[in-house]
Amino acid sequence: MVMEKLYQKLDRQWDEMVKIRRHFHQNPELSFKEVQTAQYIINYYNELGIEVRSNVGGNGIVAKIYGSHPGKTVALRADFDALPIHDLKDVPYRSKVPGVMHACGHDGHTATLLVLAKTLYELKDELHGNVVLIHQHAEEYSPGGAKPMIEDGCLEGVDVIFGTHLWATEPLGSIHYRVGPIMAAADRFEITIKGAGGHGAQPHKTKDSIVVGAQLVTELQQIVSRRVNPIEPAVVSVGSFVAENAFNVIADQAKLIGTVRTFNEDVRDLIENEIERIVKGVCYSTDCDYEYVFDRGYPAVVNHLEETNFLQAHTSQVPGVTSIDEIEMQMGGEDFAYYLQHVKGTFFFTGAKQEGIDKPFPHHHPRFDFNEKAMLIAAKTLATATIHYQLQNKK
Repeated sequence: MVMEKLYQKLDRQWDEMVKIRRHFHQNPELSFKEVQTAQYIINYYNELGIEVRSNVGGNGIVAKIYGSHPGKTVALRADFDALPIHDLKDVPYRSKVPGVMHACGHDGHTATLLVLAKTLYELKDELHGNVVLIHQHAEEYSPGGAKPMIEDGCLEGVDVIFGTHLWATEPLGSIHYRVGPIMAAADRFEITIKGAGGHGAQPHKTKDSIVVGAQLVTELQQIVSRRVNPIEPAVVSVGSFVAENAFNVIADQAKLIGTVRTFNEDVRDLIENEIERIVKGVCYSTDCDYEYVFDRGYPAVVNHLEETNFLQAHTSQVPGVTSIDEIEMQMGGEDFAYYLQHVKGTFFFTGAKQEGIDKPFPHHHPRFDFNEKAMLIAAKTLATATIHYQLQNKK
């Protein structure tokens, strides 16, 4: 009975969900700078009369709903930071901030959780336990917001945590889950080649950092193809190669910046060491110096068996869900990984592909957008997991 009430209430408040999402989309804030976004969330909870704590581990916010009956405490998490990308969409809710936009759906995550919290609060007399609403800052930029929020107590008393990501490349109505590793560890490396610049007409008197950098780009690709066991997923990608100079000048320095994605910690260690071994060898052979920094980012997101199977088993009853699929491991990173290192839980994807579009723009694209109906499905799925988990484990 409580589920039917909850679904009906969410249906009636979908317009509010869209309104909130579009407000955030028009007013995005970058990681660690989400001051106005955080204040909006705080004000929303204050107006509802829900207990809320601000400045949790930085700009994070934690709200709590106390059920009338004793039981387990379920945490739900949504992130709310934007990206340094200029919004190129031609829509009424286009970002008003030049060079900043919600290009990954975090605005939708936040709107979903706020309205879901409002709905759960209206039904608190029927809850068998408590609900913790974690609004996390700075997911997009390591070291991220999850770790400091955990250190500041956001998981105290929590028995289980659920989280979802609106996935704009998958059909509306689809839910995608996976037992065990679902998203990769995300690391960053920087290599600075220190050569000796000079006139472009006299290359024999220089140590060409661009040529060395180009050689490194090629050599680094052999790490995955020739050093890593082929049954182990791994990615090494150079995303930036900078050596600015006049057209007739050989660059004194070149900087390469890239990312490494892995699931296995041994493979992670191997790649970190192999990158430096290759850099050292190439620079030795070309008589150049180098600087190498390997910055370990988020660990892999590893879902717990029982909680993931629990979610999968109850998702089929969620209105709007048309398919439930176990997906392959994704090479994207997520600091939801830290929550799962402390409490049991699971992270899943909610299909949010726009209708009538065969090839949607991917996440982190300047024309990224998603189907706002997916927020309703995400809210109902999270609500279903919350209510049934509490009922199944009620005291």
